[in-house]
Amino acid sequence: MDDEEGFRTAIARRLGKRGFVPVQASTGEECLEILGREPMDVVVLDVKMPGMNGIDTLKAIKLRNEKTQVILLTGNAAVSDGVEGIKSGAFDYLTKPVEIDHLVNKINQAFEMIRLEEEKQKELEYREKLEKKMIDTERLASIGTMSTGIAHEINNPLAIINESAGFMKQVISSPEMSLFSQKDALMKGIEKIENSIKRASKITHQLLGHVKKPELQFSEVNIKALLYETFGLLKREIKDKQININWEIDQKKNIVWSDPYQLRQVLMNLLNNAVHAVSENGSIILSTSETNEDMILEIKDNGIGIPKENLGKIFDPFFTTKSFDEGTGLGLFVVHKIIANLNGKIDVTSTVGKGTSFYIRLPKTNESNR
Repeated sequence: MDDEEGFRTAIARRLGKRGFVPVQASTGEECLEILGREPMDVVVLDVKMPGMNGIDTLKAIKLRNEKTQVILLTGNAAVSDGVEGIKSGAFDYLTKPVEIDHLVNKINQAFEMIRLEEEKQKELEYREKLEKKMIDTERLASIGTMSTGIAHEINNPLAIINESAGFMKQVISSPEMSLFSQKDALMKGIEKIENSIKRASKITHQLLGHVKKPELQFSEVNIKALLYETFGLLKREIKDKQININWEIDQKKNIVWSDPYQLRQVLMNLLNNAVHAVSENGSIILSTSETNEDMILEIKDNGIGIPKENLGKIFDPFFTTKSFDEGTGLGLFVVHKIIANLNGKIDVTSTVGKGTSFYIRLPKTNESNR
């Protein structure tokens, strides 16, 4: 940016010959307007400008995008402006008249600074993910150790309670108890005990299933056929709520390399969640896309959605928003673990009141799994 058109045009032409794609501006206001439409990596500013000067323009640029590198041009007698610019976030400054080779060198240095900052950010993000993964691994290992002991300890008294509840039920159902006034109340109490036993047994079963890694049997799996099969188990609920199932699965994009039994468990869990999330006459959309190595299945519903504050927790063990009788909080945790064992990934997006989408990414062939 420079208000002297001849100087500005000459610099732009020479930079163009060096492989850069310069965009010219004659004022600070015009420079900011251009940056609002088209962000730039490096900006060269003349400090002495009519109206909005170079220092003010620099501050406005940095306020908008801290990553943009700014090189200031100052007069020989205005080195103090360059120093002030450095304090305000400029990459560096040059004094006029500017040698084109010196300017090109400074621009290349600015681009190198951008590259280094991006690498630094990527490294930081990678380390954060690695640390989180290590923490999760340690946490899950401790859960696994605990789970085995807890499950076995709970199963023994559950068996005794279940046997006693069955005996009580037989006694209450006998002809001798037919006139007992509290018979119905006792029967309801016993049924509550039995339901609680079933729920506790389900938790211990899932805990043991989490601890013991299954032996996987990989083969080519037709994802569409597996979805049809899974929906068959939910047809009653789908019919009762008159849910509309939209199939948008490409016949050429429905084969994955996976364990059909484990994948069926994943689909059953996610589809069951979708069926329960939508209201009457709701819809569930199934679609596929692919990359060179992977197939991506999207299961999308227009149900109640998941609050933003819960999205990061839904794959955690024992996290659930369902009532005591409805959920154990292990379903999506198990789903996440299975997908990882199948060399895949699972992601989720959701908006409250609009619905939820789960994305399952799995290898298409055994080769892409290596």
